[in-house]
Amino acid sequence: QVQLVESGGGLVLTGGSLRLSCTASRRTAGTYAMAWFRQAPGKDREFVAFISRAGVMKYYVDSVKGRFTISRDNTKDTVYLQMNSLKPEDTAVYYCAARAGSEIITDLRYDYWGQGTQVTVSS
Repeated sequence: QVQLVESGGGLVLTGGSLRLSCTASRRTAGTYAMAWFRQAPGKDREFVAFISRAGVMKYYVDSVKGRFTISRDNTKDTVYLQMNSLKPEDTAVYYCAARAGSEIITDLRYDYWGQGTQVTVSS
C-alpha cells in the first residue's frame, strides 16, 4: 500500500506559477511510475503529466507542454509539478498517482491516488 499526499496548491493570478509536491509513504524509486491528473468542476479527470520510475522519461498533455514540468526526487520519494504561465483553464483539483511498472499510461489505470490539491487561477 502506498499513500500519496499532495501539497502546494493555492490561488494564483493568470501568468503566475505554482509548484505542487506529492510525497509517498514508502519508497517509490525503481518501482512506481508517477503521474499528475486534474479534475475541473463538472469535468472528467484528465491526464496532465507522467514520469518514469527513474525520472528519465516524461510525457505531457499537449495543453501544458512548455509550461509545466514534472520531476521527481527519489531520495525523498517525492514528485513535483512545476506550473508556469498559468491560465484560468488550469483551474482544477490536481491529483498525483502511482503505478507499478514502466509503461506510459495516460488514463486512470493507476494503483494509488492522492487526495488532491486545489489550484485556482484567477484572471
